[in-house]
Amino acid sequence: MSGHLSTERALALLEEGAIETIGQLPWSTNYTFLARVADTESDALAVYKPQRGERPLWDFASGTLCERETAAFVVSEALGWGLVPPTILRDGPLGLGAVQLFVHHDPEVHYLTLDSPDPTAVSRLAAFDVIINNADRKSGHVLCDETGRLWAIDHGISFHVEPKLRTVIWELAGSPLPTAIAGDATRLTDALKDPRSATRVALERLLRADEIDAAVSRARELVESGRFPDADDTRPAVPWPPV
Repeated sequence: MSGHLSTERALALLEEGAIETIGQLPWSTNYTFLARVADTESDALAVYKPQRGERPLWDFASGTLCERETAAFVVSEALGWGLVPPTILRDGPLGLGAVQLFVHHDPEVHYLTLDSPDPTAVSRLAAFDVIINNADRKSGHVLCDETGRLWAIDHGISFHVEPKLRTVIWELAGSPLPTAIAGDATRLTDALKDPRSATRVALERLLRADEIDAAVSRARELVESGRFPDADDTRPAVPWPPV
């Protein structure tokens, strides 16, 4: 992450710091900007995705992609996996949007270029995408930072109530679900079923109730099956383009 900030410090900076856009990032479907966020203590680069720059989609409600980006961070933290860089929803130079700490990385290195990615990280990534129903896990949406840690980004088209999983990470299909992941997913379902839990309250600001409940069902089904799911041959299983 930028400047090796702790998650707590990064969130405080993203929430309270002044945002200055530096330029638009190329190759993004929606308007996405590299920005600098600064307060009196520190500054860092961030990725700013304003709601007004989201391209309308037929199957996701307009103006909700930035909320889904933020919800993915909430779920990642609730699982204890730290897959998603610190992300918040706030007003910026172009209005409300998701603001995510920038991960310094080599753009030529992404999931499908990795020779031997950390198996724990891969298992978590695969399970995470099942739980959030990620419709767009491209290879380029997995970043490797300067320390070799993997980060998951671009979750704007997640949390649909209907099956939408499209991912390049299928090598674990049908294999047993690690006990640790099952335990983490069970704790997540318990938290999301509690209307007073901080995780449930945070997600209710970002998602519809049925979308949260669908995530609970997916997590529960993953644990009960004891295995990573196979691809559904009735719909596309890999996003296009895959990178």
